[in-house]
Order: sequence, then C-alpha cells, then structure tokens
Amino acid sequence: MKEIFKDIKGYENSYQISNLGNVKSKKRLVTNNIGHSYEIKERILKHGSDGGGYDYVILRKNNKSTNIKVHKLVAVNFLNHTPSGQEMVIDHIDNNNKNNRLNNLQIISQRENTSKDKKGTSKYTGVSWHKPRKKWMAAIRINGKLKHLGYFKNEYDAHLAYQKKLSEITNPLNK
Repeated sequence: MKEIFKDIKGYENSYQISNLGNVKSKKRLVTNNIGHSYEIKERILKHGSDGGGYDYVILRKNNKSTNIKVHKLVAVNFLNHTPSGQEMVIDHIDNNNKNNRLNNLQIISQRENTSKDKKGTSKYTGVSWHKPRKKWMAAIRINGKLKHLGYFKNEYDAHLAYQKKLSEITNPLNK
C-alpha cells in the first residue's frame, strides 16, 4: 500500500497524518513563548502508548501540547469521522489497537463495537450464564444503565428476550 499523507485538520501548517498511521511534523519556523524563532525540521513523530494500549502523538499549537490518539487522527482525516462521544466509534477491525492503518479502521455504532468479537459464556450478545442460579441471564445496557431482562432455562430464550428489548429500543413503534 502506497503511503499518502494529508494535513491534520486544525494543524494544517504543522502536522500530517498518513493512511499507514504515521504522523509527520512539517518543516516550519516557530516562535516560542519568549519570542525566539527557530526552525522545526520535517520528521516522523514517535508514538506513545496510553494505558489502554492505544498509540498517541503529542501535537503542539499556540504553545500548548495535546495528546491525540493516532487512530482518531486517521479516522477524522481519511474517513471524515466526526467524534460523537459514544454514538459512533472508531473500530480496529483486527482488534489490534496498535494497527492504525486506514484499511484496519471502520466507523461503527457503540453497540456494534461492544458486541463485535465478544468473548464470554454465550454466543449471543447480552446473554451470559448465571452460575448461582444455573440459568441463562439476559441484560441490556440502555443510556448507560444495565437493565436485567430475566433468567432462562435455555440460551436461545435469553437471546430472544434481548432481541425483543433491543427492537423496542431501536424501533419504539414495535412495542
């Protein structure tokens, strides 16, 4: 894949991001906060790693530093992603937070991202085995709060309860 660099929105004269996840500081003349001017040479920035395993870079503007995650820079500048809190999120398709290549990123809903590639006791989203009761339990998160949907003898019935509640949430006219 050929590497393509684009100016980073909001940092057009200073930094660029590539489709491979590299961040480049552009050659430029800057003045520090005491009035001295000096030249910044073009170079690829080193990535840091946050506590969640995501790469970030430090970008400077108006003598202020900001840590920005690399996958977010790629998504905003190549996928025209507009960060919207938890509504639509950036997903690493291969689940490797270090792989910030454009072809490994997609924009999906938070609910899709939560249930994608999930590991647990059930093959169904929102269903888990409740060991003390020896039954399947269904639950769904609505506006950040977990709503218990009941205990079931079989996994599929718990799945149906989850799907029914999900349908009510996403299409209130189906109640």
